[in-house]
Amino acid sequence: MSLADRSAFKRRLDALGVTVTEGPESACSELVDEAAGEPAVGVALSDAPSAGAALPDRIETEPTTADLRAAHTGVTAAELGVAAYGSVAIEADRDGTEPVSLFVDRHVVVLREADLVPDMADAFEWLGPRARDESVDVVFATGPSATADMGGLVHGAHGPKAVHVVLLRADDEDAAESEVTADE
Repeated sequence: MSLADRSAFKRRLDALGVTVTEGPESACSELVDEAAGEPAVGVALSDAPSAGAALPDRIETEPTTADLRAAHTGVTAAELGVAAYGSVAIEADRDGTEPVSLFVDRHVVVLREADLVPDMADAFEWLGPRARDESVDVVFATGPSATADMGGLVHGAHGPKAVHVVLLRADDEDAAESEVTADE
């Protein structure tokens, strides 16, 4: 991931009305806690790409159907981010990542900066082997759900009305930045 990819991703998300907060993986719980409304459901991040990250205890990570229906916020990891589009790859897995990301008013996406790629060609290069070898199904989500099928633009018709991306840096990158700042 380059600085240009990160900047392009953030600009695209801003144009889509998506809020982005950034921080080290070790601050993931606090960043998600600030972004998530009540009640919130999620998918545990321990097996996700953000393995060093954790969710706040208040987020139900084994939601029942009733929990999902009552939830305002769904929190999931994204496998990949596509800088040029501001898209995130949400895997349809046994943990329920896809419904947790779609059946709520607010979706909080946890994504590592290292998992950003510049464009769709790179995303499909990543996805191709996984889809063939592991039969992985992925939804590329770009911003809040919107439709104009019945007239004016309506948000939240087929998914979340709002999206918030928590973009995580590796903790060792923060330590390196601190050392550079201290030396200056």
